[in-house]
Amino acid sequence: MTPPTLSRQKVRQLDRRAMDEFGISGTVLMENAGRGVADTLCSLGITGPVVICCGRGNNPGDGFVLARHLDLRGYEVRVLLFADPESLNGDAAVNFHILEKTDVPIEYLDEENPGPRLDQRLAGAAWAIDGLLGTGARGEPRAPLDVVIDRINEAEVPTLALDLPSGLDCDTGRPATHTIRAAHTCTFAVAKPGLVLPQSAPYVGQLHVLDIGAPRKLLSEMLAEQAD
Repeated sequence: MTPPTLSRQKVRQLDRRAMDEFGISGTVLMENAGRGVADTLCSLGITGPVVICCGRGNNPGDGFVLARHLDLRGYEVRVLLFADPESLNGDAAVNFHILEKTDVPIEYLDEENPGPRLDQRLAGAAWAIDGLLGTGARGEPRAPLDVVIDRINEAEVPTLALDLPSGLDCDTGRPATHTIRAAHTCTFAVAKPGLVLPQSAPYVGQLHVLDIGAPRKLLSEMLAEQAD
């Protein structure tokens, strides 16, 4: 069965209402998301290093939480940040500063041509994690993320996307020229319309909808509102 969906605008409202009306902080929602991905990844099987590729803004925070939980469970993990750390904000910045205090390696590949170093890090990895772009992204990924997406796709490593494959429009399912082709996608709270369309299947792979703690009452209300 096709899971219920909410648009990018409604998902933002869901997060905001969970915080404002129920007192669930964004940090808690992000923690639940990252830990849920860790659970999913462990159930799929981890046989080697996990390389988590993160972009800028608030989007990569789930990747930072994921890195911490995989490290807690004894897995080898490395974070590649394709952005200036100063560009991080909100809950992502909070989780980045937490991760900085751990032993998880963080490499900064905010450079014009990160491809060669990325290729080296992906060689021998068990999983590549796509935490480059979030649901708010539209249109073609800008440099250097266009190159990063292509190199991840070319690597002989299965990819798991956080919330959606980077380059895919979460509302329309329209792929950009440079779009991650994931084996698995872990989306949060509720599916987005573009993730369940037949045209999206080569990019989404197997879709996992993860509970991040948004109350059932709120989710039911918003699904009913969208259906009206």
